[in-house]
Amino acid sequence: MNLEYTRKTLREWYEQNQRHLPWRETNNPYYIWISEIILQQTRVVQGLEYYKRFISQFPSVAALASAEEEDVLRLWQGLGYYSRARNLHNAAKQIMQEHNGAFPTKYEDIRRLKGVGDYTAAAICSIAFNQPYAVVDGNVYRVLSRLTNNATPIDSTAGKKLFTQIATTLLDHVAPRIHNQAMMELGAIQCTPANPDCTTCPLITVCQATHAGTAEELPLKEKKTKIKQRYLHYLYIETPQETFLQKRTKKDIWQHLYEPPLIENNHEMQMPELLQHPTFTTLTHNSGIVEIINEVKTKHILSHQHLYAKMIHIQIKHPNEHLNKFIKTTKEQENTYPVPRLIELLRNKLRDLK
Repeated sequence: MNLEYTRKTLREWYEQNQRHLPWRETNNPYYIWISEIILQQTRVVQGLEYYKRFISQFPSVAALASAEEEDVLRLWQGLGYYSRARNLHNAAKQIMQEHNGAFPTKYEDIRRLKGVGDYTAAAICSIAFNQPYAVVDGNVYRVLSRLTNNATPIDSTAGKKLFTQIATTLLDHVAPRIHNQAMMELGAIQCTPANPDCTTCPLITVCQATHAGTAEELPLKEKKTKIKQRYLHYLYIETPQETFLQKRTKKDIWQHLYEPPLIENNHEMQMPELLQHPTFTTLTHNSGIVEIINEVKTKHILSHQHLYAKMIHIQIKHPNEHLNKFIKTTKEQENTYPVPRLIELLRNKLRDLK
């Protein structure tokens, strides 16, 4: 590969074709950090609104560090991987305590922040400070695999090491800020996972996969993630005045978020079985008239789990001693609690039935 030609061509293509995004209009490391974490969760179109809201609510490290965790989680609601939101919050506190509130400028210090890995540290250092660290994300792995026509699995130890070495060799040390963003942008809008637009690609003359006809076959992965099936049955119980929530505290999906009382089983329960379940009877006995109003369900796909969820709308006259142990909230106030996107979808479905 002609390194100088590739760098120059890539830079010129980026200057002409880059999307104009707010985090590209600043060298503020805090803003770049926030954008990188959000974009690990979602595509640019969806991430843009999250970024704007997050920066508006928490415009500085100090503002984020002093926020309540529930406020941070509420802004993150719908993005998934809520541990990343908690890590952002904890890392902001870390910056306040260890760096007197000033965002660190050295790779080693940034890498030590809670939740910051090699990729994020390299992105912040190169984009915010123009330091020569190669960024290797999913888009870059794909571009490099195709440029070199290399079938080494990108999720293998050997593949991660190899493609990081290639990225480092290709890195433009004069303009790493532009180079890294150009590599990521090329993978995002040109060298796409499916149907890459090879005919108009600026690097077509040096792309070995294009000449070999293997572009759509690359990159390769070796690991197949085992998908776990889970069956969740939520009890949306309400009295004339209130409804009930609980906080997820175990190390599982959605830690520290809120949800209605839950019955999880190894299969989907139909109503007769559900009504006889010990959790249902415990929470509803001695509660006056118990009326089943509606039932809604949906399938929710996470990266390693398929969730088959239903929510049953139940009306009672008054809570018993077991239900009183849950968090009581009015229907107006329940939206102030950060909940998983799944709960939001199910609650909206119930409301639409009214």
